[in-house]
Amino acid sequence: MLNRLNTGWANIGKVLVLLTLLLETSSLLASAVDYKKQSISLALASEPPNLDSVLTSDSLSFFVLSHLSEGLLQYDQHEKLVGGVAERWQFGEKYARFWLRKTARWSDGQPVTAHDFVYAWRRALDPASASSYAFLLYPVKNAKAINAGELPLDALGVKAINDYELVVELDKPCAYFLSLTAFATYHPQRQEFVEKHGRRYAAEADTLLFNGPFVLDRWVHGAALTLKKNPLYWNHQSIRLNEIVIDNITSDLTAILNLFKNGEIAQANLDADTIDSALQSRLHIRRYLTGYLYFMRFNLREQRITRNKKVRQAMQLVFDSNTYANKVVGRPGILPGRSLFPMSVRGVSSPLQEEYPPPRVTLDLQKARDLLEQAKQELGVEHLPALTLLTFDSASALRQAEYLQNLFRLSLGLEIHIDRQVAKQRFAKEDEGDFDIVLSGWGPDYDDGMTFGDLFASWNSNNRGRYISDEYDHWVSMAQNSLDPLVRAEAFAHMQALIHQDVVILPLYESALSFVQHPQLRGVALHRFSGDYSFRFAYVAEAE
Repeated sequence: MLNRLNTGWANIGKVLVLLTLLLETSSLLASAVDYKKQSISLALASEPPNLDSVLTSDSLSFFVLSHLSEGLLQYDQHEKLVGGVAERWQFGEKYARFWLRKTARWSDGQPVTAHDFVYAWRRALDPASASSYAFLLYPVKNAKAINAGELPLDALGVKAINDYELVVELDKPCAYFLSLTAFATYHPQRQEFVEKHGRRYAAEADTLLFNGPFVLDRWVHGAALTLKKNPLYWNHQSIRLNEIVIDNITSDLTAILNLFKNGEIAQANLDADTIDSALQSRLHIRRYLTGYLYFMRFNLREQRITRNKKVRQAMQLVFDSNTYANKVVGRPGILPGRSLFPMSVRGVSSPLQEEYPPPRVTLDLQKARDLLEQAKQELGVEHLPALTLLTFDSASALRQAEYLQNLFRLSLGLEIHIDRQVAKQRFAKEDEGDFDIVLSGWGPDYDDGMTFGDLFASWNSNNRGRYISDEYDHWVSMAQNSLDPLVRAEAFAHMQALIHQDVVILPLYESALSFVQHPQLRGVALHRFSGDYSFRFAYVAEAE
């Protein structure tokens, strides 16, 4: 009896040890936030495709870079422009002058100097770099000619007076130039470090330099990233988070919500498939209008069926953005797509769409079918070949693509093949023009309507459908070079009309972000520019 009792207590002891281990393991998994360590865990839809600030062009990379890198100016938690590397500045019609902080350092301890900005801007404009965002530097004197290979790099109108003073000559007046300096393409790079690593620069955590509030401490490609507080950041005292851990990379929003419910991540974006689950779990859902416009982009290159305007017009006449936004996307707070310029774009004193209402489409099935027959005659074909619709590989993207596939097949008899790709391949195919139609989107890079307006200028490499219009270019130049709010608003209105008239895109919806967030995670700034969220102001509050 004594032996059996001893055995029983021994077994109970083993169970207690096992339970203790399970609890410890559970607490390790439930690591969404850590108050003592000031650490949070997040998930990303994919790993950042490119962390070279001169070359990158996607929102995921911009989100990560916004925590690792800093330009002359930056946005605070209220989206107000404030000093970054520059502690003060002067701005006139044809010039800008910046005085840099002597406390701004690279993560290896060396100072950030005016020369680092000169080098980065020249590198972005170097035709050999093929930077898709080089056009953002065109307000600087000679930038456009340099990017076209017509002038040498040292002809650029930017000069380091000394290590801590930078002077910029503008080609023409540019009302939004200061906003541009906060964007990643304008961020500094140190020539010696970039050239040392060559093609490996920014490919790994140890081939990057950082001057922002965090450093990239770990990067396991396709699997994980860890950002740690940068002790050499000039304003490191204001940064309260010590660590941002990203151990989950997946585009599956259901999986991401489950990670949030299990206490493994501190934040989760929601879509139509997951918002009901969040409501049923009585989670507190937050929302904000992101300023992003999602649209169908047509490929206007030679040999593409979608180059034919009547094909595009026919599709425009059977597409209803109200149905698409409310029934297909179905996320609370989103708006139907009406214009190239979302509601967040200001006119003179109110939203541009209110001051200059965009053209409306009256659905007309018979007219659409007549246009398609005319298109066949112009193309010399009896039947149009199948079109390729490029999109991401997420469940939400597939649902939207399948809706469009069925809509155009049933209404117009068009056959559409869906090409689903992971983020990196999806971006590459759009860059290469390997599509007929692509489900695309654009978020504001800076606080001005031009961030959408010049997207379809002939010289813009982000004009991936290759729309070419001298008239459109004229209005872009008009808005770029004027300081008069009325002149600029009227130019934007002309662009809006041309995009509709030439059916360059079909606006789908303006995005509103719905998400859930751990109650201890505070101070997260919602930004329309360079990534939806900024954690540079965030912290973990003590549990109540």
